[in-house]
Amino acid sequence: MPRKVILDVDPGVSDALAVCLAIAHPDLEVVAVTATGGNVAPRQASRNVQAIIEHLDPPRWPRIGVADEEQPLRTDGRELWGADGFCGATLGIAELHQQHPALKVIAEEIRNDPGGVTIIAGGPLHNIAAAFQLDPELALQVGHLIIVGGTLEGPGDVTAAAEFNMYCDAESAQRVFRSHATTTLLPLDVTSRAALTYELLSNLPSEGSSLGRLLRTLLPGAFQSYRQRLGLESMYAAEAVAVMSILRPELLVTEAMPVDVETEGMITYGATVIDRRPRTLDRPNMDVAVEIDAPAIVEGIMRGLRAGF
Repeated sequence: MPRKVILDVDPGVSDALAVCLAIAHPDLEVVAVTATGGNVAPRQASRNVQAIIEHLDPPRWPRIGVADEEQPLRTDGRELWGADGFCGATLGIAELHQQHPALKVIAEEIRNDPGGVTIIAGGPLHNIAAAFQLDPELALQVGHLIIVGGTLEGPGDVTAAAEFNMYCDAESAQRVFRSHATTTLLPLDVTSRAALTYELLSNLPSEGSSLGRLLRTLLPGAFQSYRQRLGLESMYAAEAVAVMSILRPELLVTEAMPVDVETEGMITYGATVIDRRPRTLDRPNMDVAVEIDAPAIVEGIMRGLRAGF
């Protein structure tokens, strides 16, 4: 049976790539794609999620959850992804007459199959924290929560201490970290080892497929932005690494660790703090990826996208 997955994302081209990979893979059943503000404002995130699904037009549509427009955010990703999140690529959509809040969609899908749903949290953790706060038992009913964000040892990418997803809403991140969900953390300085190169552009599905057309629309601008803004001839796709962590868990090495998020520091707000003291009284609350087989993950991403649907 395919594994049920919810992707809670703030698209962003890298998030869009992960949605494409997950929906295209026969071993996964994407039951929902929910929007959270982060790379873009909440309303734009909702629009982008809808655009991805509409343009993919998969045989079975996942449920779509819209972001909370009152979601607090400390920053956004427009410097890298542009105001629309897609580096200027235009994706038209049809307006939905009935919109369902991401919080409601997440809660309903977990309750419908307790222990059977994996959540990939690819953006700030507002939706997950709100769902757990609304129903404290929900955290125990999540089969597996995979959080993209934080750092293991390296610096942050927004501040010297903090990674983007944590910095956007550290309070929500802290609540989720302190929940009882079975959690794996994929830190920035680990997932970035599996960077995607221009080789991806020559290994896409046929232009005659909806997947191929969408990826050809989104990816060139993303590579250009990484080159212009960050000086890189590759792009990071941490959310796609998260999808691969479900499909090929043997490609990651994880360690159980006590992890928390700083919410009060003037210069450390949003920092992920891992207690490595040999005599710590803190119990591990999640598995943290410390090593990945980067070449195998990159090959897996490209092979998964080539297969299409």
